[in-house]
Amino acid sequence: MLSLPHLYVAPSDLGGRGVFTARSIPPETIIELAPVILLSAEDRVIIHETHLHDYYFQWDGNRAAIALGLGSIYNHANQANAAFKLDYEFKQIRFAAVCEISAGSEITVDYRLGAPDMKLWFTDES
Repeated sequence: MLSLPHLYVAPSDLGGRGVFTARSIPPETIIELAPVILLSAEDRVIIHETHLHDYYFQWDGNRAAIALGLGSIYNHANQANAAFKLDYEFKQIRFAAVCEISAGSEITVDYRLGAPDMKLWFTDES
């Protein structure tokens, strides 16, 4: 697992906790390579009915992935300052800056990953 050493978790105005940076992050910098625990489609149905629903990524169709490290704590924003890519070969999620992220800022991603019409499971106020 790779992650920038200056990341930290703190309360977020977006809800619950979020991931922040103590130093500025240049565009295109890899923020984190988060390994995942893969779940079957059957397990996804089960966790969908639990608190873990808010923390898994859809993986390869109907499967689910729980990101380790900070991967499941990044909050959503429509105008996110980072993006994620599912890396099926290495079973990890790559988080990278899409713009300059200033020190003290929360790192956000757009949960819809290329599906802008996807209905989010929470009220989006970003």
